[in-house]
Amino acid sequence: MAVWDDLIGQSDAISIVDAAVSAARRTDSEDSAMTHAWLITGPPGSGRSNLAFAFATALLSDGSEEGQSATKRLVDARSHPDLAVLSSEKVIITIGEVRDLVATSYFSPSISRYRVMVIEDADRMRENASNVLLKALEEPPPRTVWILCAPSEADLIPTIRSRVRAVRLRVPNVEDVAQLLVTRDGVDPALAARAAREAQSHIGMAHRLATNADARARRERTLQIAIGIHSVSDAVVAATELLEIAKADAEAITTERDATERGNAMRSLGIEPGDAIPSGLRGQLRALDDDQKRRVTRSLRDGIDRILVDLLSFYRDVLLIQLGVPGEPINLVLNDDLVAASRACPASETLATMDAIATARERIEGNVTPALALEAMLVAARRKARR
Repeated sequence: MAVWDDLIGQSDAISIVDAAVSAARRTDSEDSAMTHAWLITGPPGSGRSNLAFAFATALLSDGSEEGQSATKRLVDARSHPDLAVLSSEKVIITIGEVRDLVATSYFSPSISRYRVMVIEDADRMRENASNVLLKALEEPPPRTVWILCAPSEADLIPTIRSRVRAVRLRVPNVEDVAQLLVTRDGVDPALAARAAREAQSHIGMAHRLATNADARARRERTLQIAIGIHSVSDAVVAATELLEIAKADAEAITTERDATERGNAMRSLGIEPGDAIPSGLRGQLRALDDDQKRRVTRSLRDGIDRILVDLLSFYRDVLLIQLGVPGEPINLVLNDDLVAASRACPASETLATMDAIATARERIEGNVTPALALEAMLVAARRKARR
């Protein structure tokens, strides 16, 4: 088994980290050849976290096929003793979380050659938290490797950027994502192709659309709501409906993820399903429950953003038809609706609607109340269309 098997369309990035791992294994001195801090960047859905944990697996294993398989199981469960992960689903990563992670980075590896520290969504660190991490990067222990993930290098402070080796990912093409769903998840090829296309090559979202009928239904409902808006009053009602869809989608994702996390935590603590939880371990599970409750705000915000991205994809398809640009639309199953919408207004109005959606995304990221941002977006788009 190769640790890179589930990574698609990233041959350049894989060659960089694989070469680094190989060079480190050939070095027997205490001063390892391994770069102590890495930054993996790329757009959402490009596989930043997948590469980070594949990289961690390669560093923590002995290189043999059996060793890689055993290490991968532990890394996937986030239970490897030499792996520490900071994966915040809240709006920000707090200074306390970074301090705790930095403290563990000074522990010596217990069963592997390295200790690996992974920070997903490192762009969510504020400056004070980033400065705590900076101190650890300036004076790293000899056997600790940091792997940070962020959309772009610009999302981190300059002093951290200067101390990491950057690896950039690109958006995989639709065909590669579809093939991954077929080979890895056993998805029907036609459904895999549709999911990859509608997810716009976002690997995680494509997997969800391909394997979850409710997720597909919610996406279809979102677009049907947009198609049915013909007046300002329609826009106000639609904003409420879209918010409810976002809440339902966020709740579905959170419930599924919470159950998986709790199951992994129970297994790592040696508790079998159905067994009573020993009193000495209840505190750890209570902390997990508290973390899961705190990420509700981020989950809802992400759910709303997914809806806005889907709306952008619809109007993007409409615009391309209006401009006579050849090619397969993202929302191929709605081709008749796309053609009808393209005839109902000029391209300038479609662009105005897309601008309104982009503005709503910025406002929500800036902590504007989602309901107000959605209503303002749809009202503004309809008013511009009527001018």
